[in-house]
Amino acid sequence: MTFHAERLTFASHGGDRRETLFRESAFERVERWALAFAWATSPKRVAGLPGLIRMIAREALAPDYALPDPERALASPPGLAGIAHDLSLPKLMGAYARGLYPLSHAGPMKWWSPPRRSVLFFDEFHMSNNLRRLMRQGRYSVTFDRDFEAVIKACAGKRAGRWHLTWITPRIMRAYAEAFDAGHAHCFEVWNKDGELVAGGYGLGTGAAFSFESQFAHEANASKVGMSVLNWHLDHWGYRFNDGKLIGPLWASVGFREIPRGEFLDRLAEAVRLPGKTGRWQMEADLATISQWQPAAVH
Repeated sequence: MTFHAERLTFASHGGDRRETLFRESAFERVERWALAFAWATSPKRVAGLPGLIRMIAREALAPDYALPDPERALASPPGLAGIAHDLSLPKLMGAYARGLYPLSHAGPMKWWSPPRRSVLFFDEFHMSNNLRRLMRQGRYSVTFDRDFEAVIKACAGKRAGRWHLTWITPRIMRAYAEAFDAGHAHCFEVWNKDGELVAGGYGLGTGAAFSFESQFAHEANASKVGMSVLNWHLDHWGYRFNDGKLIGPLWASVGFREIPRGEFLDRLAEAVRLPGKTGRWQMEADLATISQWQPAAVH
């Protein structure tokens, strides 16, 4: 009852701000579509276009609102499982419980289930000595769930030296904000000494599985500080793994590794039956304590 009241109060006061933040100008929309077209027709991805077009055409003729089977995802483009007509909270949570997630740079929203999944098991998490020293220097503080709107908006923002191609559209922002209000989506914020938000990230909890969505950083290594805090708490709270979806250099550097889809779905099925931590999260250790974490020694 208390949490329900807190949720309603937060949502009612945050609505106007979200309408302002979760907005895309006409220029930004055109830019996103143009870059999405260039991305989809690049040499590495153009082979997946026929499969994508066939799926979109089938859905246009006979829309299917049921969640697709993640194990029947297409081989080309790899992991495309279906069209996401509905991003309501029940549908979103049901999708994650089945190993699906929504993503689309432009056009209809799609459900994905890649053939190999990037996963962090917490006993394999790696913190460099330089990162440990940084966490003890007092340059940053970290919070949970203080400013979800600012974090997801920053995750969708432009990155230096990269094309501004994002899947975090206003529709995605609204869907995960609803999950945040319900206590299922969470974020971390990293603040510098001047009280500025310099890094952050967000994700979604389903039982004892956590799926990390995106992160941003305006100062070097600040996001790694936040990720260390996040993973320490996930391990401390009994989560089984952190799902990073697709592997990348940053993920690999901190201990994420790829596992086959079948193994991931088996592990997920076990994790979602276990209790997670819903509602607003709070820090349960300071950075100096977390900097001493030796994951492999704990398990």
